[in-house]
Amino acid sequence: MTQSQSVKYIGAHVSAAGGVENAPVRAQEIGANAFALFTKNQRQWKAKPLEVESISLFKQRCKELGFSSEQILPHDSYLINLGAPDPEKLEKSRAAFIDEMERCELLGLTLLNFHPGSHLKQCSEEECLATIAESINLAHKAVPNVIAVIENTAGQGTNLGWRFEHLASIIEQVEDKSRVGICIDTCHTFAAGYDLRTQDAFNQTFEEFDRIVGMHYLRAMHINDSKVELGKRVDRHHSLGEGHIGWDCFKYIAQDRRFDGIPLILETIEPEIWHNEIQQLRAYHANLLA
Repeated sequence: MTQSQSVKYIGAHVSAAGGVENAPVRAQEIGANAFALFTKNQRQWKAKPLEVESISLFKQRCKELGFSSEQILPHDSYLINLGAPDPEKLEKSRAAFIDEMERCELLGLTLLNFHPGSHLKQCSEEECLATIAESINLAHKAVPNVIAVIENTAGQGTNLGWRFEHLASIIEQVEDKSRVGICIDTCHTFAAGYDLRTQDAFNQTFEEFDRIVGMHYLRAMHINDSKVELGKRVDRHHSLGEGHIGWDCFKYIAQDRRFDGIPLILETIEPEIWHNEIQQLRAYHANLLA
């Protein structure tokens, strides 16, 4: 790929209020060529099925506005814990996750972003990671085509997925590795103890990710600064350049072709400046191509 062919899909997690069909319109309004959304209320277990008209309008607007499935990163419910040690809660989480995958399939989407799970101090990390992998295997068998995209975490509480080794362990136990991937959240990565502030630190972190997990599994990124310092293991997003990571990290992402062709999604704390943040990332990318 030549520099002139370098393509960055940059957007934000936009609201689907009023129907999923409104999400692509809101993404276009902020100058995005990628977006994330919830296909249902993220704080409720159940939601009414997607309406045929909403599905049709969503697909139509995505096509009209130039959003393909590889530029869209739906996120599942925050309530789901695919590593839940309690059998009843695990069964409920697995059913909800399969429902999320089915909603993606109905919308013609191929990615589903999710937080891996928590052991709640009721089982070992190894047992929890194995349960998460089995949850993914069950979802794969229930729903074709949709890729399970595991998001790394900040390591807050009993959440797993904050070490690259956790992510590698889950992938190792997933049967269909063509349908599993990783979403790296920069805030979570930094809070978990992986430095991103300088070019050397950034390269070292992603070399470690490549060695332990594999860059070929990277299917998306969340682009966020961090309100907390390196290694504090607390999930607190900040606007780009306003936190402890700083703008240099996001400049590297915009200019590094390893991050081409995947959704780069803002979850920063000021939606009113998402347009500006997107434009700044595009400016960095344009400087590479100049």
